[in-house]
Amino acid sequence: MDFKNDIARKFFTKQDIGGSESINDLRDKEFSGKSLSAEEKFALANFDTYRLKILNAQADEETFHQHYRQLQVISNLGDWREFLKDDYSR
Repeated sequence: MDFKNDIARKFFTKQDIGGSESINDLRDKEFSGKSLSAEEKFALANFDTYRLKILNAQADEETFHQHYRQLQVISNLGDWREFLKDDYSR
C-alpha cells in the first residue's frame, strides 16, 4: 500500500512537476490536520465568497454548470495567492 501511495504522490502532485499550490491543495492540507497560515485561511474564505457570488448570480442551469466547471478548474490549478487580492473579498 505504501508503494501505491508513493507512486501516486510522485506522479500526481503538482509540487513535483513545478505547479503552484492551489485552493484545493490548501483544503487537502487543512483536512489532513496541518495548520494553515492566516493568508492561506484568508484565501480560502475569499475563494468561497467568490464562488458563491458567481454561482448565485447565474440565471439558468446551463450557465450555472458552466461556471461551476470553471471554478473547479480554478480551484484545482490556479495559484491560491490569487485569492489574496481585494477583488475577491467584495
